[in-house]
Amino acid sequence: MLISTSIRTFFYAQNEAQIFFDNLLKKSIILFDIFQFDLEGVICMSTNTNTTAKVWGFVSDYSLLLILGAISALFMANTNPDIYHMLTEIVLIPDSLVGHLHQDENGHIVRELTLHYLVNDVLMALFFAMAGKEVWEAVAIPGGALRGRQALSTVIATAGGMLGPVLVYLIIATIMGSDTYEAAKNGWAIPTATDIAFAYLVGRLVFGAGHPAIKFLLALAILDDAGGLLILAVFYPSGELQLEWLLLSFGAVSFVWFVFNELPRRLDRGKQQRPNSTNVRKYLGGLPYVIAGILSWYGFQQAGIHPALGLLPVIPVIPHAAKAFGIFAEEEKYEHDLLNVMEHTIKAPVQVILFLFGFLNAGVEFSSLGDTTWLVLSGLLIGKPLGIFIMGGIAAWTLGLPDGVKMKDVATLGFVAGIGFTVSLFVAGVAFPAGHVLDAAKMGALFSFGAAAIAPVVGRFLRVEKVPAAR
Repeated sequence: MLISTSIRTFFYAQNEAQIFFDNLLKKSIILFDIFQFDLEGVICMSTNTNTTAKVWGFVSDYSLLLILGAISALFMANTNPDIYHMLTEIVLIPDSLVGHLHQDENGHIVRELTLHYLVNDVLMALFFAMAGKEVWEAVAIPGGALRGRQALSTVIATAGGMLGPVLVYLIIATIMGSDTYEAAKNGWAIPTATDIAFAYLVGRLVFGAGHPAIKFLLALAILDDAGGLLILAVFYPSGELQLEWLLLSFGAVSFVWFVFNELPRRLDRGKQQRPNSTNVRKYLGGLPYVIAGILSWYGFQQAGIHPALGLLPVIPVIPHAAKAFGIFAEEEKYEHDLLNVMEHTIKAPVQVILFLFGFLNAGVEFSSLGDTTWLVLSGLLIGKPLGIFIMGGIAAWTLGLPDGVKMKDVATLGFVAGIGFTVSLFVAGVAFPAGHVLDAAKMGALFSFGAAAIAPVVGRFLRVEKVPAAR
């Protein structure tokens, strides 16, 4: 009798869930009809192969807009510094739901939305979401670059590439004296970062597009940035911590995952056509995850954790491909799972965001050279290659390196990974308040492009073989 009742209860609950889900979907469809919101139509834009698309592909592949933004900032900061700083700190909304905490003229604590905050804390969340997506796929999806025994060698080398710069930075700061150490100590994390785009570009020039070291470098760079995101979250809170706000972030993510991902799949068990999952994708597209991302971002801001990381909790719950093709793999262009489709959608806007980021953050006067310039530069050009080489050697001895990668390749890519730029600039802006110390640290991040000249010399000296791309 008890078993019979349980079975009836189970089928009743399943039926109620199906009714609830159908009603929710119908209401959503009506809502989107009202607003004429065809998200799938927006997201699934076809790629065209005309000249404009090719030019844009070249611009985005080599982050030319980011470089243009940085050069424009350097030019303006050294020709019209007052106008430049006025532009970067334009107040968009003086009393806003989002922005820097600020005391108004009446003594009330309010949030002030500036152009700098909009770009660095709001829009850059999309950039970090793209990096987070690559980390997630590399770690969690079958075929990911960071799965399996040999992937551990990449993790160990990455640990060296983060610890080495920190140790060199702090040791040299200590040698420079207590005043320098006290002024600069908070910037220890700046040289831990590797700029993925520029490291990839220089790596291809040094190794050739088909060399196995390129995959090793990309995996190392993406892990580097994952470590940088973790450091930002733990060591550089954006305000007084109020961790209860994270309940909003993870609550929104959990709700969206269950209602729009897990529940449709459960209801589709035994149904070959998967009608519920198909209808969710057809009528709602990525909108539930966009809403969850907005709530998650707001929860991070209110919790005092850097809000640029606020989209990361959403990534694992978005429906994704069953197989990973590699970090920033070309094959992903032809994937139509929702995670890849959403990434394709934001890829072009992120390039524009990177232009704005470069313009708002790289504008330092050449007279800003100081102790933190040399500390950041030493961390990137000495600490990172040393750390990667030493820990990479340990990994090679204990676990073995990926097929086709030799220690001379590891030594060379250590210098390639010394290009900090984007994330180093970002961390500098979080580590130091506006002023000479911050500007000097930014100069160090900009000078790290010197690694692009050093790496080919090291590669030639060690007789690294260039391997062209397979045809």
